[in-house]
Amino acid sequence: MRYLPLTDPDRRAMLATIGVKNIDALFRDVPASAQLAKPVDLPFHQGELEVERVIMGFAAKNLSPATAPCFLGAGAYRHHIPASADHLIQRSEFLTSYTPYQPEISQGTLQYLFEFQTQVALITGMDVANASMYDGATSCAEAVLMAQRVTRRKKAVLSGGLHPHYRDATRTLDESAVLAPADPDGVEDLGALVDDTTACVVVQNPTLFGHVRDLRPLAAACHAKGALLVVAVAEIVSLGAITPPGEMGADIVVAEGQSLGVPLSFGGPYVGLFATREKFVRQMPGRLCGETVDADGRRGFVLTLSTREQHIRREKATSNICTNSGLCALAFCIHLTLLGEAGFAGLARLNHAKAGQLADKLAAVPGVTPLNKTFFNEFAVRLTKPAAAIVEALAAKGILGGVPVSRLYPGDTSLANVLLLAATETNTEADMDRLVAALKEVL
Repeated sequence: MRYLPLTDPDRRAMLATIGVKNIDALFRDVPASAQLAKPVDLPFHQGELEVERVIMGFAAKNLSPATAPCFLGAGAYRHHIPASADHLIQRSEFLTSYTPYQPEISQGTLQYLFEFQTQVALITGMDVANASMYDGATSCAEAVLMAQRVTRRKKAVLSGGLHPHYRDATRTLDESAVLAPADPDGVEDLGALVDDTTACVVVQNPTLFGHVRDLRPLAAACHAKGALLVVAVAEIVSLGAITPPGEMGADIVVAEGQSLGVPLSFGGPYVGLFATREKFVRQMPGRLCGETVDADGRRGFVLTLSTREQHIRREKATSNICTNSGLCALAFCIHLTLLGEAGFAGLARLNHAKAGQLADKLAAVPGVTPLNKTFFNEFAVRLTKPAAAIVEALAAKGILGGVPVSRLYPGDTSLANVLLLAATETNTEADMDRLVAALKEVL
């Protein structure tokens, strides 16, 4: 029996109510050239095996980081994820769980969110973290709104080393944000842009171009004017080696947690991290999981300080964030737990060593000029030819040879020859040698 939700009398009644004679009249504003005169030419149905072969054929046309030497970065990084992380998040009690509004039946979910928050606070050097957000870019935008609430000021200064996606996401909420020029050489002085009207300065560390900065002078300049320092971290593994933002004076830390437990996945879903000082906690967006005791004195967990519009009046809400990216947060939590403190630091050291090895090899290639004095696992080089064309030539040789900065700054000809390259624990010396050999051929 076919499921027919509408009968002909139903359709006639709706058309009469709308005031048109037939369904075609509903499409009168669509140009005839854009309308189909006949059904789309699609193959007839096939069995599962046949469909699988067709789809695998399509997939085989892609150049995959799983099979090709991969030096991509710019905010999304390829790391090894323990098989146990993927296995655990697929347990039905995690995979099918919903927002934990009823704590009495959601203690497992609430506990791992509490542990997640604890981990984020520890590695960022901050007092308190929330139970995750959409991704790093939206966390950054929310941080600017929070800073404006805290300081009761409007002006936000965005670093030229901040990822353009983070800048763009922020500007959807605040078009007046002051954008510093792109900073491929890592020489900008943001302190000069801070005045008595500044709510916050947003800086990335390491920067989009890979530079690692001591943020203490900038934090002091911000605080002297009553402004907040927001630090964005696009590569969370860097915090295993670099001084945490909280120890350098950051007031709010936002980050992308994808590097731990979450695969590249063609751009998402990812997991946003957000941490701040305890004195600002009531202005923090998103959800916060807290520890408590029940009527019998037993340890328990609840959502607390809920200031989202789902819980209070919209005009008093600090955020309309309606997800906690819970499964990705769990994957992050599992991966970091498996690493432990020593393992996290060891992973960071390995990443930096790999990047240093790659940088040394590339510095010897004619036509490649390194731009970094400091970096973690990603750095920028200037080529003698447009980077986009070089990346395409490398792809033709089966190598994912980095991200041309022109993709992130379209129209800025001064950055046309700048290429970003990242090396992680997944890159072998043979991968690097293939890249070097190919670059020598195409430059």
